[in-house]
Amino acid sequence: MAAPVNPPRGMRDLLPVEKAKREHALAVIRAVYRSHGFDEIEAPALEDWDRLHAGLGGDNEKLSFSVLRRGIGREQLAQAEDVAAVADLGLRYDLTVPLARFYATNQAALPTVFRAVQIGPVWRAERPQKGRYRQFVQCDIDILGEAGPIAELELIGATAAALDALGIEGASVRVNDRRILNRLLLTWGVEVESASAALITIDKLDKIGVAGVVAELGEQGVDTAGLDRAFGELATAGWDLAVDPPAWLDVEAYTDLLALKDALPEVELVFDPTLVRGMGYYTGTIFEIAHPSSTSSLGGGGRYDGMIGRFLGREVPAVGFSIGFERIIDLLPDRVGESVATALLHDADVPASVLLAAKRRVQEEGGRVRLERARKNRRAQLDALAADGFTRFATVTADGVGELRDLS
Repeated sequence: MAAPVNPPRGMRDLLPVEKAKREHALAVIRAVYRSHGFDEIEAPALEDWDRLHAGLGGDNEKLSFSVLRRGIGREQLAQAEDVAAVADLGLRYDLTVPLARFYATNQAALPTVFRAVQIGPVWRAERPQKGRYRQFVQCDIDILGEAGPIAELELIGATAAALDALGIEGASVRVNDRRILNRLLLTWGVEVESASAALITIDKLDKIGVAGVVAELGEQGVDTAGLDRAFGELATAGWDLAVDPPAWLDVEAYTDLLALKDALPEVELVFDPTLVRGMGYYTGTIFEIAHPSSTSSLGGGGRYDGMIGRFLGREVPAVGFSIGFERIIDLLPDRVGESVATALLHDADVPASVLLAAKRRVQEEGGRVRLERARKNRRAQLDALAADGFTRFATVTADGVGELRDLS
């Protein structure tokens, strides 16, 4: 018996119905983003290894796939002290680092305030599990060169509009600001050099709970006295803190978030002071999409004003929002795309010229048309066509096309 032939672990083959569903969703997302003034760009799937490991990607750098230098043999590979000695390129693990490089390379040809769309696959050496893949699609919108809150407003508004156009209801956007997190850690006595580790721990709150987070912070040397109660207070924080702000609140950052909420009445914004977003490059506002049907976020982003300056030598304000495309797809109905799809069934003895004429005639009515040889088990064939998204069928004989009938 032949061994099973499968794609690499954590990667998938997409059947025609699945591919059609994804392309339909991507078309909707692209149309919405274009209507909001964003322009689509494309960057290579590979970037320089050193650039991908410059400390900008957080823990994702540890999950990157490296590409060996040309001519590296087994002996050199075995003797290498680390990956950097044998790799010069890597597959992108997100679209933000490549965007920063893209802007630094092409800034002379781009507007002062650049609104970018990037859609494409990224690769991470994850441990494969349900909903987590090693190759997956990201849909990013970013605004570069705009320091004011209009950038956040445009991103959140456009993302909410894309979800609405896809028919996804009930989503909310959790918001926070890195300035609030920094002040929170300061009131807890966390030293600046320990802040990154503490934030990574707080980011695990939905996975290990308050007790787990407090225990881990204690292992890092944080005084945990009263932290259980503190997390309870954070869980109930809302949009009424401005009058009597608690000691941990950065009032300026909170006021900026309130302004976002007031300017986007059509979007449900939820203030969550424990929202971290794991990427180390965020400098200000951060946000995530929450949905009642998913325990994981449907997307997220934030302001990363310090990144592009690393490549360009001058500071450029930047903020981005990424839709978690793979999770969005799971919320969509299986049947999307053309409203009319016709199968034309025929016997082997029908002349090819008749088949092509029949196909052209039905194509003139619009929709998708497929020629398929009729099988003896007609019921099974019709069921299979319906599963493939076809909505009607007709038989074709030497005399032409028969009556069009509904497959449902």
